Amino acid sequence: MNPSSTPTTRRNWLFGMAGIGAAAVGASLAWRREDAQAATAATVSPVAQAFWSASFEKLGGGQLAAASLRGKPLLVNFWASWCAPCVKELPEIAQFAHETPGWQVLGLAVDSPDPVREFLKKTPLDFPLALAGMTGSELGRKLGNTQGGLPFSVAFNSSGEVFWQKIGATNLQDLRQLAKRKT
Repeated sequence: MNPSSTPTTRRNWLFGMAGIGAAAVGASLAWRREDAQAATAATVSPVAQAFWSASFEKLGGGQLAAASLRGKPLLVNFWASWCAPCVKELPEIAQFAHETPGWQVLGLAVDSPDPVREFLKKTPLDFPLALAGMTGSELGRKLGNTQGGLPFSVAFNSSGEVFWQKIGATNLQDLRQLAKRKT
């Protein structure tokens, strides 16, 4: 009797072939997902892509990938602890974050970690904050802050494209109007 024709050998051969087939299907799905992600990245302007490809230091450690915030409208505020107009507008940005659950808000400190931590001891903020450091100034310029001043705010629609920018302090009324715009 030929050993390759035993039921055990045939069963092992079938399991092996099923495993190879499953691996091929998995590889195909992974390739399609990467292809879809690349197509999505290509659908935003280079200006928006500069933001979505960035990563920022979290105050508690670790990194925050901007891409993790994509999919909902997003307000990004560039600020610094030494900037008086920034300090004045931050509580109104926090209020906006509470009032507009369909929006995400991110504060990017163009500052060093220690001054930001000291500031937050005096003025706690309960929306996501990260450190952009001095590279934040360059990112701000790419997003439309040609003067390089602070504060600077920018809004992205749910597709990831910039649709609003403001150099200088904003206020709650402006932000409420922003939220009413079609995103």
